[in-house]
Amino acid sequence: MSRKPKYKKKAVELDERYNNSFIAKFINKIMLDGKKSKAKSMLYKSMDILSDKTSTPALEAFQKAIENVMPKMEVKSRRVGGSTYQVPIEVKRDRGFTLATRWIIGFARQKKGSSFEERLASELIDAFNNTGSVVKKCEDTHKMAESNKAFAHFRW
Repeated sequence: MSRKPKYKKKAVELDERYNNSFIAKFINKIMLDGKKSKAKSMLYKSMDILSDKTSTPALEAFQKAIENVMPKMEVKSRRVGGSTYQVPIEVKRDRGFTLATRWIIGFARQKKGSSFEERLASELIDAFNNTGSVVKKCEDTHKMAESNKAFAHFRW
């Protein structure tokens, strides 16, 4: 048996405006070079834009956008014998949230032209409406898992 202690997840503090841990995690993902106050202001501005465009409360719109983008299945590589198989596995809620935030922030950073707040807000609006590149990425992940369903027996 391993002598190392079990890993305990670090508790994330709640954010100031919405008292939500998911928002706090999202802020930490946006943050670059330790500039948390800048990341907070950018997210809060984009949340205001999101609530204006969708005409729903910002927190509800944010949660719905994340729920629309969270993948249910993904594939992991498993080496069996001499070959590698893409084995579909179910995604836990924490992992799904992490993937969704990574995709949303990544696609917002890839866009060019306007400020980051506007780009992030447009990605969140697209996720809220089930359109855009982030939703396509989620669907591609599901298609990959569906096409490799034959290798599900290699899961362990």
